[in-house]
Amino acid sequence: MLVLAATPIGDPEDASARLRRWLGDADVLAAEDTRRLRRLCAALGVEPRGRLVAHHDHTEARLVDDLLAEVRAGRDVLVVTDAGMPTVSDPGYRVVAAAAREGLAVTVVPGPSAVLAALAVSGLPTDRFCFEGFLPRRAGERAAALADLVAEPRTMVFFEAPHRLAATLADMAGAFGADREAAVCRELTKTYEEVRRGGLGELAAWVRESTILGEITVVVRGADARPVPASASLVVEVEGLVATGSRLREAVADVSGRTGARRNELYDAVLAARARISQASR
Repeated sequence: MLVLAATPIGDPEDASARLRRWLGDADVLAAEDTRRLRRLCAALGVEPRGRLVAHHDHTEARLVDDLLAEVRAGRDVLVVTDAGMPTVSDPGYRVVAAAAREGLAVTVVPGPSAVLAALAVSGLPTDRFCFEGFLPRRAGERAAALADLVAEPRTMVFFEAPHRLAATLADMAGAFGADREAAVCRELTKTYEEVRRGGLGELAAWVRESTILGEITVVVRGADARPVPASASLVVEVEGLVATGSRLREAVADVSGRTGARRNELYDAVLAARARISQASR
């Protein structure tokens, strides 16, 4: 069968007994980084008997057929990533989806998750949440993605790289408001674990003045109020930005981010207003 196994996100002692058993017994071990897997096995006192395969972003697509061939042949294939659960912002999805389409046996060895660990310690509501993974690297695309989340009522969980954290928190403060509650969770379960809670503006200022290293998870409280309707005044704001040289989608994202209006609704309202003006002028 195909086995997805969660690995420790920091402390090797978080490894489950089932993970230890599969590391020793699997016929094939598909690892994001085989060197890190060997270090984990050494820390756990496990000697893998199976064949190690490098299964990462650059090899995943071409390895699907090979890994499924092993499963069809009656061998057990263990899929692990550097930390946490495969497929969650990590390789694994393609081979699982292909195995499911074929009706091959797939099972999971649950365990550590940076998403759930950060959510639990954040102090923010956990009854409803969504995982947004990594935001786009480019500033304009990131702003547009955040604009789409302005009215999201669920607690939001993001991954971020240390060198982009300051820009991301600043953009979040601009989109959601500087006072929106959030938590920056760094190096969870590791020696230098740190959880910083506060408003997005406060957290952005803290990061600007600090040296941030390690694995980062950001948790943000969802919106309390209903989204602002795409009123005529907001349409006028968008058209004013367009008149000064902004492209329509950029102008809509800007106004949506500042007001909380749904981006798609505001875009449609602008097009509808333009259509009315065009018809009236005929």
